[in-house]
Amino acid sequence: MADDKSLLEDILNVRKKRFKDALFDNDGSQISKNNFVSENENKNKIDMDDKYMDLKNKKTNEINEKVKTNSGKIIKLEKIREQKAKRERLEKGFIQTKESENVNKDNQNTENLKKIEKTQEKTAKLNNQNENVNLRKNSDKSVKTDTKTVNTAQKEKAAKKTDRNSIIKNFFKNRKNKKLSFTPYIRTEVDIRSVMKDVIISLIPAIVAASLVYGAKALLVIVTSIFSAVVTEKLFSIIFLNDKDSAHDLSAVITGILMALTLAPLTSLPVVAFGASMAIIFGKLMYGGIGKNVLNPAVVGREFMTVFFPAAMSSGTIWFSQEALRLSKINFFVNFQKTPIMSYLDELLLTSSGSLGSYSAFALILGGLYLLLKNRISWHIPVTLFATSFIAAMVLKDGISVSTGGLLLTGIFMATDMPTSPSFAGGKIYYGIMLGVVIALLSVLGVKNETLSYVLLILNPFTRFINKVFRPVVFGYDVKEEVVKQGGKAILLTLGIIVFALIFIGLHKIGAIPYLVYLYILVLTLQLIRSDRNKKFN
Repeated sequence: MADDKSLLEDILNVRKKRFKDALFDNDGSQISKNNFVSENENKNKIDMDDKYMDLKNKKTNEINEKVKTNSGKIIKLEKIREQKAKRERLEKGFIQTKESENVNKDNQNTENLKKIEKTQEKTAKLNNQNENVNLRKNSDKSVKTDTKTVNTAQKEKAAKKTDRNSIIKNFFKNRKNKKLSFTPYIRTEVDIRSVMKDVIISLIPAIVAASLVYGAKALLVIVTSIFSAVVTEKLFSIIFLNDKDSAHDLSAVITGILMALTLAPLTSLPVVAFGASMAIIFGKLMYGGIGKNVLNPAVVGREFMTVFFPAAMSSGTIWFSQEALRLSKINFFVNFQKTPIMSYLDELLLTSSGSLGSYSAFALILGGLYLLLKNRISWHIPVTLFATSFIAAMVLKDGISVSTGGLLLTGIFMATDMPTSPSFAGGKIYYGIMLGVVIALLSVLGVKNETLSYVLLILNPFTRFINKVFRPVVFGYDVKEEVVKQGGKAILLTLGIIVFALIFIGLHKIGAIPYLVYLYILVLTLQLIRSDRNKKFN
C-alpha cells in the first residue's frame, strides 16, 4: 500500500510540473523576445531561436523519460491490483465450491442413511415374519412338552414338600434338646417345653396338698380343667393359628392347672371346662398364641366363669363341705411345742380353707424354690410383692383380704408369667411393689373374693409400659440423667396405675364388670376378623 501511494504522488507531481513548464515556456518566450528586441535589435535572431529550441528539446526529452518511468509504474500497479482481484475472486469461488460440495455430501449422506433405514426395516419385518412362523411351528410342539413339564414340576414340588416335612419331623423327633436362637449369635438349649415341664413339676406339691384335703374331687377339678384346656388348644389353634402342634409346648396344661388351683374345691365340672376353654381362646389364641397374650390366661378363664356363672361361683357351698373333706389339718409343729407360732406353722403346712392352690404354703414355697434353682423365675417379683403386702398388712387396721397361700400362688406362679410380667430387674421390682399397693387398695375399698384376680387384670396391661420405663441404661449415656428421666416416668406411670385401679374398682362396685368382659370379647373378635381380612387381601 505504501508503494502505491508513493507512485500516485509521483504521477501527480509530474503532471503539475508539465503544467508549470508549459506556462513558464509561454511567459518566458514572450519576455525574452521583447527584451532581446529592445536591447539587441541588431543581433542575430537565428542564434536565439536555435538555443531556445535546444533547451526546449532537452526539457521535452526529460519530461518524456519521466512519463515513461511513471507510466511503467502505473502499469505495474494496475497489474498488481488485477492479480489481487483475481486472487480474491478465486478464493471466494473456491470457498463457495467447497460449501456446495459439503452440502452435497451431507445430502448424499442423509439419503444413504434413509436407504439404510429402509433396508433395515425391511429386514426386520422379514425377521419378525420368520420368527412368527417359527413360533407358530414351535407352539404346537411346546404345548405338548409344557403339559409334560407341568406334570413333572408338580410332582417334583410335591416330593420336595413331603421331603421337607419328613426332614423337619425327623429333626424334632431325633433331637434331644431343641435350641432357641434369641439372637443370631446367642444360642441356648432351653425350649418352651422344658420350661413348662419345670413349672408342672413345681406345681406337683400343691396338687398333692389339694388331693390330701379334698381327695378325688379336687383331682377331678384339676383334670377337667387340664383336659378342656388341651382339647381347646388342639382344636381352636387349627382355626385361629393354622397350627396343629401348638399343644406340644404344654402351655395349655399349665393354664389348666393354674386356673383349677384358683377355684373352689367343689366347683361344677362343666363350669370348670367352660372356664378352661375360655382361658385358652380369649386369654391366648385370640392374641396370636403363646407369648403374645396381654392378660394371664388363667385369670381370664376364672373371670369368664364369674361373669357367665355368677350363682355357681358365688355360692358358699362350693368352698367347704364336711362330707367331702378328707384332711383338714396336720399337727406337726405343735407336737414339738404348743405355741401360737407352731400352730401358725401347722396352718402353713396344710389348711382346708381357700382355693385348691392355697391349702399348703410350704408346698408353694417348695415349688418356688425349685423354679429359682432351675432359673425359670427370678426373686424380684415374689419378694417385693410379699414385702409390700406384709407392710400393708401391718399398717392397715383390718389387714389385707388375701390368704397367705393365695398370695404365694399369685406371687410365685401367676405374677411371674413371662408374657404378662416385666423383663428387666428394675421393672420386676416395681411390678411387685405395685402388686402389693393395688392389693392394699382393693382391700381398703372393700373388694374381697376377687382381689387376686383383679390385681393381675389391673397390672397386666401396664407390663409393656413398665418395660419401656425401666429399660436398662445403654452404654454411653449419662446414668444420672437417665435415672432422673426414669424416675419422672415412673411417677406418671404410678399415677396411671392407681387411677386405672380406682376406675376398675368403681366398675366393680356398680356391677359393670360383666359389661367390661362383653366389651373385651367384642374387641378381640373384631380384631380377629380384621386380621383375617388383611391376610386374605395380602
